[in-house]
Amino acid sequence: MTTKLDKVLYTAEAHTAGGRDGAGKSSDGSLDVKLSPPGSGKPGTNPEQLFAVGYAACFIGAMKAVGPKISVKVPDDVAIDSSVSLGPINEGKAYGIAVKLAISLPGLDDAQKKLLVETAHQVCPYSNATRGNIDVELSIA
Repeated sequence: MTTKLDKVLYTAEAHTAGGRDGAGKSSDGSLDVKLSPPGSGKPGTNPEQLFAVGYAACFIGAMKAVGPKISVKVPDDVAIDSSVSLGPINEGKAYGIAVKLAISLPGLDDAQKKLLVETAHQVCPYSNATRGNIDVELSIA
């Protein structure tokens, strides 16, 4: 099922050349990165690292958006340790990713943590984009 936006709130634009051995830059110049393949030892980042940071930041934003609606204050020191794994799928015929988010919510009780994480997972754009497509493991640290 394809999801169509009701309304566009923001559009990020970037130019990338050279693939995993290239570079990417946002249209406003705020992001300008050299790219390198994972594990190559070459300078630069890779798409998996960018996805790990992006998903975690988006998920924290989702928790902050839903917190007031469910009467749970998101702690100021909320943090997520994220990992994005790359590997073969379909008996080696393609590649896929898997995501793990370890979510730290100091000061909240277990019920509040669970409610906040589950609710945020339903509204987070990254969660909605990946749901049913890749393995996403959420844990509360």
